[in-house]
Amino acid sequence: MKIALLPVTPFQQNCAFLWSETDNLCTIVDPGGEVPRIRAEVERLGLTVTQIVLTHGHLDHAGGAHELRAALGVPIIGPDTRDRPLLDNLEAQGRNFGITDMRNVTPDRWLAEGDTVSIAGASFSVLHCPGHTPGSVVLVDQPGRFAIMGDVLFQGSVGRTDFAYGDSEALINAIVTKLLPLGDDVRFICGHGPGSTIGRERRENPFLQS
Repeated sequence: MKIALLPVTPFQQNCAFLWSETDNLCTIVDPGGEVPRIRAEVERLGLTVTQIVLTHGHLDHAGGAHELRAALGVPIIGPDTRDRPLLDNLEAQGRNFGITDMRNVTPDRWLAEGDTVSIAGASFSVLHCPGHTPGSVVLVDQPGRFAIMGDVLFQGSVGRTDFAYGDSEALINAIVTKLLPLGDDVRFICGHGPGSTIGRERRENPFLQS
């Protein structure tokens, strides 16, 4: 599996491209905006996009999904249906930050705990990890020891919960009960900044120290 990250929008959100070298079929994860830049990167890498995956419903992760789907004719998968109110309100979210090119979006397929998604030839299991948003999901390739975190867990931090719908207790509980047991060797990419490993975060992340 090959992976490329393209930080987009003023939020510098990691729009991720994941593909198999055998066929160059690509999944785009969390196209938060700046769709022309995303499409230019697809062309530069020589990829054929087959689907868009959303980890949660915040504007910086989902704001460009509607436009990208319309341009490429591919389905949008995820997040959990509990993020529907956020996805229904992307345009208003964007206006609050002076961003006018975001569009509300309804996925073609919602995700739930226990579902699987095929990405770059690998089968990713879906974990519902609420707290940052009610419908946040984490995608895990167990055999490949790799995960896509969205904004649940970061290098040295965790997702914000200072929203009306945020829940810090639920977030930490999801990390401790669902993510840490995946194993210290699991590598992950996240929605902002550099990736990490479960082991590093177990040892060093200040939000996970008792």
